Amino acid sequence: MAFAPLEGIGPGTPAELAPPPGLAVSPGWLGRVVNPLGAPLDGLGPLPPGATPVPPQAAPPNAGTRARLGVRLNLGVRALDAFATCRRGQRLGLFAASGVGKSTLLAMLARGAEADICVLALVGERGRELREFIEDDLGPEGMARSVVVCATSDSPPLMRREAAYAAMAVAETFAAQGRHVLLLMDSVTRFAMALREIGLSAGEPPATRGYTPGVFAELPRLLERAGPREAGNPGAITGLFTVLVEGDDHEEPVADAVRGILDGHVVLDRRIGEAGRYPAIDILRSLSRTVPGCLGPEEAALMRRARAILSLQAEMAELVRLGAYRPGSDAQVDEALRLAPRIEAFLAQRKDERGTVESAFAALAEALEDGEDG
Repeated sequence: MAFAPLEGIGPGTPAELAPPPGLAVSPGWLGRVVNPLGAPLDGLGPLPPGATPVPPQAAPPNAGTRARLGVRLNLGVRALDAFATCRRGQRLGLFAASGVGKSTLLAMLARGAEADICVLALVGERGRELREFIEDDLGPEGMARSVVVCATSDSPPLMRREAAYAAMAVAETFAAQGRHVLLLMDSVTRFAMALREIGLSAGEPPATRGYTPGVFAELPRLLERAGPREAGNPGAITGLFTVLVEGDDHEEPVADAVRGILDGHVVLDRRIGEAGRYPAIDILRSLSRTVPGCLGPEEAALMRRARAILSLQAEMAELVRLGAYRPGSDAQVDEALRLAPRIEAFLAQRKDERGTVESAFAALAEALEDGEDG
């Protein structure tokens, strides 16, 4: 298969063997937009090459000598810092249908998350969105510490597949130098779709919903490359991967497979966005598997109490709308109905706001205390 359109190529066209693929990544790549083959897309001239080219595809670090997850990480988004707290080197999935705010949430993370370098992989995105994302969402400050690897939706499937590999190789290069890298990939689903096209063209049989078996073998090989490096190397890749769930079906094959590989999942819900609260994160359906290792006893108790309040309020919402619940019948329900709006207000955040885990828990505690006083 070809990395570019085949128009004009036919029998008798001269051909020559290309050198093995490799990306000569250097610090001069920061602030630049490149394609999956390492060529610039931003019109700013050639990229300064690094000393040693690295192959786009590589094996994950050895599981037996890999370092453990690092300290907890400030993502800059209150809803995530308080309810899906992450650690350095963690891999988290962002699950959402189209048009629910994934790109805006990624931009908030790119600008506000605690990291030395940010690598963004835009796999199969609409071409017109590249500059909008860079100039409006990411901004000069976010772009200054970022490398953007882009393959648009009209690219051949090999280029879309290679975009994910190339972004991972760029992140691995900086992590090998001891840097903490934030890898944001949008989206794993379009990477899987490219793999499906390639597999079907190669004669693989379609399996679950048309996806070939090779897709589900390749997903862990890609995603396992993110995370801590070998023991002794302080570098790490914290990965946040978006998953496009078609028709809000969170049980579709790619979403189900990715959820089982990653260290947590965040669900964005269209109904929450339609109600006007952004980021539209569904707290009750989101989970970080590393929360027990990075929250203190008071923080964990506060998070559990807030979740219980939201859960009870959601359970009683229909009865309240129908007028079937009388205030004063149950003290816990009354408390949930009083405090849930304050928690919802805490979860709302403008895209230019930033914060830390400590400030998120302080604001959550204040919201609950004010509710009690009222």
